[in-house]
Amino acid sequence: MSETSTLTIIIAAIFTNNILLAYFLGMCSFLACSRQIPTAAGLGVAVTFVLTGTAALNYVIYHYLLVKLGLEHLQFIVFIAVIAAFVQFVEMFVERFSPKLYFALGIFLPLITVNCAILGASLFLVLRNYSFVQSLGFGFGSGVGFAMAIVLMAGLRKKMNYSNIPQPFQGVAIAMIITGIMAMAFMGFAGMVNIQ
Repeated sequence: MSETSTLTIIIAAIFTNNILLAYFLGMCSFLACSRQIPTAAGLGVAVTFVLTGTAALNYVIYHYLLVKLGLEHLQFIVFIAVIAAFVQFVEMFVERFSPKLYFALGIFLPLITVNCAILGASLFLVLRNYSFVQSLGFGFGSGVGFAMAIVLMAGLRKKMNYSNIPQPFQGVAIAMIITGIMAMAFMGFAGMVNIQ
């Protein structure tokens, strides 16, 4: 078990080991849903909820079922199945209680299932040998980090609507440049706390 405190893991997952800006996992939904702040915030909350929930579920399933039965080699399939079921639950919840957000997110809500950030977080939990509480903290911190990054990007893209950007840099090109600059800014926190 890792000796790192849960609070340290949460802070590191938000800033220095941001799942999006340090590992570049989840870029497809990040670039597609960061045009409007409400949509980005909604996706950020959904991803945070899914990351926290699936981190806890996958920890329990991995350690108390797969390891006990010697089926660790099935972790990818099991993790994806758990993520898909959990995302289906979130999709039904959002459709029922926030139809406007449901239609704003469009195809990207069910695509959280195949968002590599969700699967990557579950795999990091196994590789880093976190305890249950640490896993929960890492899932929550990763979700908050993802949400913060996508909302920041949405705000920057809104500001760029009023900027005079040269034609070759408009669209995805400037979004990738801004993402790289944001990643470098978040790496500035590396001296504060880091997890492996």
